[in-house]
Amino acid sequence: MKHEAQREDVMVDKELLVKIDEKIQAIKKAALELRELSNGIQAVERNADRILASTKMLEINISDVLEILEISP
Repeated sequence: MKHEAQREDVMVDKELLVKIDEKIQAIKKAALELRELSNGIQAVERNADRILASTKMLEINISDVLEILEISP
């Protein structure tokens, strides 16, 4: 039996993407502030770095797409 995954195309409201992007940027800002406040506490620094890495992936998935949509006519 052959199984094929089907992808559903989803239209996402640009306003929703803007709200999501704002939250992503807030997370990034908070993680950067947390890293600054860590005062050398390695556990905090490492976890803040992990948050920033995850935030980067969100930026790639959402923020960059939003930027492309804003450029497109």
